[in-house]
Amino acid sequence: MGGPLQGIRVVEIGTLIAAPFAARLMAEFGADVIKIEAPETGDPLRKWRKLHEGTSLWWYLQSRNKKSVCVNLKSPDGVEVVKRLAADADVVIENLRPGALEKLGLGWDVLHALNPKLTMVRISGYGQSGPYRDRPGFGAIGEAMGGIRYTTGEVDGAPARVGVSLGDSLASLHGVIGALMSLLRVKTGQGEGQVVDVSLVESVFNLMESLVPEYDLLGHVRERSGGALPGIAPSNTYRTEDDGFVVIAGNSDPIFKRLMHLIGRPDLADDPALAHNDGRVKQVAMLDQAITAWTSHHSTEDVLAALEGAEVPAGRIYSVADIVADPHYQAREMLLQAQLPGGVSVKMPGIVPKLSDTPGEVRWQGPTLGEHTGSVLSELGFAVEDIERLRREGTVQ
Repeated sequence: MGGPLQGIRVVEIGTLIAAPFAARLMAEFGADVIKIEAPETGDPLRKWRKLHEGTSLWWYLQSRNKKSVCVNLKSPDGVEVVKRLAADADVVIENLRPGALEKLGLGWDVLHALNPKLTMVRISGYGQSGPYRDRPGFGAIGEAMGGIRYTTGEVDGAPARVGVSLGDSLASLHGVIGALMSLLRVKTGQGEGQVVDVSLVESVFNLMESLVPEYDLLGHVRERSGGALPGIAPSNTYRTEDDGFVVIAGNSDPIFKRLMHLIGRPDLADDPALAHNDGRVKQVAMLDQAITAWTSHHSTEDVLAALEGAEVPAGRIYSVADIVADPHYQAREMLLQAQLPGGVSVKMPGIVPKLSDTPGEVRWQGPTLGEHTGSVLSELGFAVEDIERLRREGTVQ
């Protein structure tokens, strides 16, 4: 069976992370994704991070299942190619600066007139409206202004980055959610296509829990807390005897009691003042010290085994080496074997979520630049001689 998005055509007009990641997710579940790339250079992601024989390993992952079509968007004929693609598409995903597509003659009004059922996902730093609309925005800025950087890091340290492009990825997820909701509206006959306006800042802000009401009603500003979970106790990162780190979440009332008995502190388990979270939060420093006194005298493996036996949620902080070696990741098919050009075998991340009847799949890794230009244009009805002319003129590659 094909994926649940089989029959859905997506045109991606984007580079690097946010729009391409959203399109990748849809491609993994069966959508026919046509990625528009600039001739000669293509998506800059092709040269980002670690390379294998001149091509980014990230590219092979980010662009799997996509078709690469090289079009010069500065050419009138190139714009016409994209219009013909959009006229036959269900979704266009873009992450250019607001107004850029309008300058090319590919704005929402134009594409909607060509195809009233089209959904247009527009991912930008600050959204398509507002006083910051025209500012350039990257995922890092979204993380900063969305609130998550302020709360990330050690108590006395500077705000920290989480280690991956979180802002971009969160915007991608919101973009896919919006696209699917719009598609459902169209496919069930409830209305025409629409614009899905996704801001990097707002996508991060949407995850920030109760920060706003806490501040507005109580004047509370949530600060950096290292590995702890503020206002919920005990839940923190604890060092073990062999200098490992274990995250322990002993914050529900019955789990707290089991944890205290495990670490040899029945007095704390039976203390009425610690029976509920609000009381434990008042003495969180003392509780963390008691737990550390236990973990620091046992190896990481022994700590985890004991916690599992006591049914206390816990986990070692994994590096990528730990992930690759973990049997659960392997059993869940979260490590897929891929073939790169030349036959080189390499592990790639698996697909999320797991659908029981129509699971996602990897049909091919990221394509070469312009690999599908000819076949896609032929599907649109371009004659062979017209495609060759467009190639000669530099409109397509």
